[in-house]
Amino acid sequence: MNYEVVIGLEMHVELNTKTKAFCGCINEFGGAPNSHCCPVCVGLPGALPVVNDAAVNKTIMAGLATKCEIANEFHFDRKNYFYPDLAKAYQISQDARPICKNGYIEITNSAGQTKKIRINRIHLEEDSGKLTHNYDGTSYIDYNRAGVPLIETVSEPDIRSAEEAILYLNELKNIYKAIGVSECKMEQGMLRCDVNISLREFGSKVYGTRTEMKNLNSFKAIERAINYEVQRQTEILNNGGKISQATLRWDDELGKNFEMRKKSDASDYRYFKEPDIYDIKISEERIKKLKESMPLLPSEIVKNLIEKYGLNNYDANLIARDSVITNLFYDTVKFTNKPKQITNWITSEINKRLNLSFDEDTVINIKPSQLAGIIDNYDNNVISQPAARKLFDIVWEGSEDSIDSLIDKFNFRLSNDTTTLEKVVKEIIDNNPKAVQDYKSGNSKAMAFFVGQTMKAMKGQANAGIVNDLIKKLLSE
Repeated sequence: MNYEVVIGLEMHVELNTKTKAFCGCINEFGGAPNSHCCPVCVGLPGALPVVNDAAVNKTIMAGLATKCEIANEFHFDRKNYFYPDLAKAYQISQDARPICKNGYIEITNSAGQTKKIRINRIHLEEDSGKLTHNYDGTSYIDYNRAGVPLIETVSEPDIRSAEEAILYLNELKNIYKAIGVSECKMEQGMLRCDVNISLREFGSKVYGTRTEMKNLNSFKAIERAINYEVQRQTEILNNGGKISQATLRWDDELGKNFEMRKKSDASDYRYFKEPDIYDIKISEERIKKLKESMPLLPSEIVKNLIEKYGLNNYDANLIARDSVITNLFYDTVKFTNKPKQITNWITSEINKRLNLSFDEDTVINIKPSQLAGIIDNYDNNVISQPAARKLFDIVWEGSEDSIDSLIDKFNFRLSNDTTTLEKVVKEIIDNNPKAVQDYKSGNSKAMAFFVGQTMKAMKGQANAGIVNDLIKKLLSE
């Protein structure tokens, strides 16, 4: 039997505020274990939370960027459950009245089809600590992450495949990075995802029993986990079995999931209103100011790149897909106003290296001034195209030197010495009478032969334009 896949995603993103959600501890990745915490973080009796206003603002910005309705009044709730890294045995979160609700984003698949994915809610909550398990059976708790502000973006069950799930998550990630609410560095745990999956017969309006896979922290793992779970549920249903509502743990090394526990419902968490935090009111004026202060969204960047810089739609979308790439483009334009050449380097050399790195967190190892230097020196015939690519490789591998100093260091500067070049070309012509005859007979390959021999003699360090002119001049004589 064929089934329709129904997927809902809960995306957890750490906000890049200076301090934590409900205390003054620094919000920073790393550090010695338990060095970024206080009585509030570790839930000591009598310690009271104070709401981080910057975290509220960034949550509102996330909602505005995803077309959500922003609540004019909201409150926090206690989500009660026991786990060793949750110091208070409850999490300060939001249940009944989230800050943002009823939004959506649009995704475009590989066939060019656009689809709207609805967002049920975006709420603000605190992160838990981190457990480290050792081979000897001991476990340690680090509360540095406890209390870090998180936004949880909960989609409606509108996603129908692993491809759509990755497109949705990528789009959200790019939006949140573009508006500056989070760096979304997955290797640092800043972005994690829970995946809810169920199957139903095509045409049915009734959802099947769903399972949930928790805390997946790479897009490749999410894609593999979805495909595995769809296959697993399909086999169970085809064999006449029933799906158990459960929380699953994905093991990326084994390529399979395992049941952790029976899946909890909202009632199991015994939500109730957080008594230590007052209700918070948000004025329309505050929402308006935040909206006016927001950077361009990826869709707005595409429009800007097309209208201001003359890029085509395909290139504009490639540049706008990631804020790190977008910033490189805009910063490089400040050094050299050559948008098309910059785009060519980004979509070819840079994009190739990013694809080869298999790294979901974009890291670009070239400064805007260096990229501009390569482009300008090549356009001005100071260096050849092979030399430009070699310079790019040198910089990408970590060189901090300026392009001009690297050109001199590696002797990449093209020779414009007409006297020397004419002498070399004349000698090659004199030593190749058959090629001269071929040229005069109209054989176009002969010209390429002379150019190649000249560049070989000059070890590639000759101005191609001057070489071409000299060959034509001497052959005509």
